[in-house]
This record gives sequence, structure tokens and C-alpha cells, in this order.
Amino acid sequence: MLWILRFSGFFSAAVVMIILSPSIQSFPPAEAIRSSNLDGHLRFPVLLSPPDYLPQLSFRRSTTFRNADECRFSDRQTRGKTDVCDPSLVHIAITLDVEYLRGSIAAVHSILLNSLCPENVFFHFLVSETNLESLVRSTFPQLKFKVYYFDPEIVRSLISTSVRQALEQPLNYARNYLADLLETCVKRVIYLDSDLVVVDDIEKLWATDLGSRTIGAPEYCHANFTKYFTSGFWSDRRLSGTFRGRKPCYFNTGVMVIDLVKWRHAQYTKWIERWMEVQKSDRIYDLGSLPPYLLVFAGNVAPIEHRWNQHGLGGDNVKGSCRDLHPGPYSLLHWSGSGKPWLRLDSKQPCPLDFLWSPYDLYGHSH
Repeated sequence: MLWILRFSGFFSAAVVMIILSPSIQSFPPAEAIRSSNLDGHLRFPVLLSPPDYLPQLSFRRSTTFRNADECRFSDRQTRGKTDVCDPSLVHIAITLDVEYLRGSIAAVHSILLNSLCPENVFFHFLVSETNLESLVRSTFPQLKFKVYYFDPEIVRSLISTSVRQALEQPLNYARNYLADLLETCVKRVIYLDSDLVVVDDIEKLWATDLGSRTIGAPEYCHANFTKYFTSGFWSDRRLSGTFRGRKPCYFNTGVMVIDLVKWRHAQYTKWIERWMEVQKSDRIYDLGSLPPYLLVFAGNVAPIEHRWNQHGLGGDNVKGSCRDLHPGPYSLLHWSGSGKPWLRLDSKQPCPLDFLWSPYDLYGHSH
């Protein structure tokens, strides 16, 4: 492997994870403290404190959802005890934060409404704020989910400036640590961004055959791959040589099926961190969390039908102008880019496709 992947003396940050259970939440915030053991020697305490201000967001309660008759139940579900290790579950990871909360709630709602077996879906919510669980539970009383605290300090020193400030938020990098955050019994997960809706049965995406690959995603091989890296990167053979022997194609990291067993075995989180280190010193790209994934996986991605990521509906990263759908059928609509449907709808300046998002919006009066 390239020189970049040699151990550089930088401690690969072990993920400081706190599963926010009711027992933890019942303590005063100052007492909700856990420690993480890094490299067997260093211990870094994490203090959870609530943000000073949480906007008064309220969401309508979702309608009741039930599995179709043909859905399979495991013995654990039949006994009324579903746990995260149940092998019959479909695992989905999504971030939750105040700014994108309305999008995350709509994404969850769309998955439940369009799933044949919604009771078989388990959500893993990644947060950097500790007071969102009750809101999710009041909106989706039946939902199977768990909340994981992601410490922003794990990646803050690795994040470089980007073309859009939203791409610099630490929680945007939590996807890099899913293999550490989620229980080891979870062997596969679908990662989804917060600015999308699913209009098909998510179990079809879950059934993706990854073969020998670690991740699967829709690829776009006609895109100009060179534009995702600087001229300095391409002119440095030590850096650009990472693609030697590969046929890299662009893919969007907002929709991925991930084999966590293979990820853990290869320790891909460390690979991504190494490239982020290189970026800090050499400035090899301008986007946020995407380029390290391209560096590590492009050319080794299990292809998924384009219908599972109709991306770019938020326009570009600057103007957020209106876009049309790509040709062909669609199962997932993704408002990647700077224009978000809830903001455009509220401003009375929506794009036509934003009205495909609005039926899943639960924002409104409290229950």
C-alpha cells in the first residue's frame, strides 16, 4: 500500500461512543460521563452537556405502521423482544442534528411508509447532541432504534475547509466510524444522508449483493473523475498512484450499503483518516467527506442501480438551483447540494421536485 498508509505516529481515534439509553438520560447531564481507552494507555473523558438552545421543533405523530402478512418475523420479534442483534432486521444509519432534523424525520417517515415490512427496520441514529431521542420517540412511537453519541473532537482536527460550510460539520464524518459505533453483531448497514426520501421498499436495497466488495453504491462512470482532486494531487505520482490498477468512478456517499465485517477486518477507518491527514498538509481536494472514500474505494465498489440515488436535486454547492430528475426510474430522491426542500418550501420559492419531498414532511404542530 502507499506510503500514506504507514503508521505516522498519529493515534487513530478510537470512537468515543455513548449509547443514550434511558438510564443514562435520567442522570443530570454533567454526570453522564464515559471514558474511552485509546491505545491501552490514554484515557480521554467525554462530558456530555446539552446545547444552550434547542429550537422548539415539533413534529406530528406518524401514522401506525404494520408488517404485511407475508413478512417474516424472527422468534425474538414473535416474543415481543427485538434487539439490535436480531438477524432478521434491516439496519439503517442516519445522523440527527437540529439543522437537518426535519430532513431526517422525513427520510425515516418515507422508509416506513414504503416498506413492505416496516417493523423489520432498525434505525441507528448518530448524534452529537444528547436531547433528540425523546423527539424521535414521540414522533415514531413504534420505531425500533438506538441513539449513538459521536464525539465531534474525534475528527475536528482532521477536517479541512470545504466549498460549503455544511460539509465541514464533524457529524458529517460520523459515517467513517460506523464499524466502531455499531455493535459488532451488526454485520451490514445502509447509510443514508438526511436530505433524501425513499419511495420504494428499502429491503430491495438491503438485499444488494456486494460480492467481495466492502461497500455498494450507484456509480457514475461518465462523470469527470479528475475534478474531485486538485491539479497538485494528479501531478504527484506518489498520490495519484493510489488509483493505479483501478478504474475509479464517482459515487455519492449519501447512499451506501456497507459490509461492516469486511470494513472492520481491513480497518478502513484508518485508511480514511490517513488521507484526511494528507489533505491537511497538501490540500488535495476541495469537497468534504467524499474524496477520502473515492481514494479508498473508487474502482472497488459493488454497483447499485442508479434508481437508488437520484442525487443532485439540491443543485450545486453554491447556488442550489433547481434540477430535473435523471432519466430512468427512481426509488430514492436525494437533495444533495446546497438547496434543501424544506428551506425552499418555507421560503415560498420551491423547485418543482420539492413537492415530491413534502408528503413525507411531519413538521408542524405538536401531537
